[in-house]
Amino acid sequence: MNRPLVAPSLLAADFANLQRDLELINQSEADYLHFDVMDGEFVPNISFGFPILEAVQKHCQKPLDVHLMIVNPDRYLDAFAEGGASVIHVHYEACTHLHRTLSHIRELGCQAGVALNPHTPVDGLEDVLEQIDVVLVMSVNPGFGGQSFIPHTLRKVAKLKQLVLANRSSALIEVDGGVGLNNASALLDAGADVLVAGNSVFKAHDPLEAIRQLKHSRQPLTA
Repeated sequence: MNRPLVAPSLLAADFANLQRDLELINQSEADYLHFDVMDGEFVPNISFGFPILEAVQKHCQKPLDVHLMIVNPDRYLDAFAEGGASVIHVHYEACTHLHRTLSHIRELGCQAGVALNPHTPVDGLEDVLEQIDVVLVMSVNPGFGGQSFIPHTLRKVAKLKQLVLANRSSALIEVDGGVGLNNASALLDAGADVLVAGNSVFKAHDPLEAIRQLKHSRQPLTA
């Protein structure tokens, strides 16, 4: 069975030494770089825009896993695809016509991701699973880094895994928020495939070793 995919979150990086941290990610076993976009409206915070994406794209050798925590994400899909996104996540709660949005992301040549806030049940995805490449389960309330993991996420991931298998979907399950070595194995056992890690990587004494340990966490149980 394949090892879990690991996506360090740029939100926790040192922006006074951004190129250094990007080189660290390049040297690591990470599979993606997770790139959070916040507009101050969908979530109560503002983060990166296109200038930072352009700078990151110049130096990062890992695929960009772009998480749009914004209203009306359809307005910017083309721009993020052109800016180098490999995966584009839109929020279920922000999309009126989710099927259309996911189809457009795929037409742009990117993987289509759907992010779910902690209070959003997984059942609403059943009718669009065929359009989804990745489901991003938020294990904290989106908007700020460094929050504590919400324990209910484990049951939610397990329920989502059952839904994915029942529909014979190939969608991956990604988890973002408070993820670290203390809960990685439990998340993998529940059915997670991709681990987004912020502070547990960039605030670690040895970030490369932290990524390596996440990458070699206990494997998911067979279905």
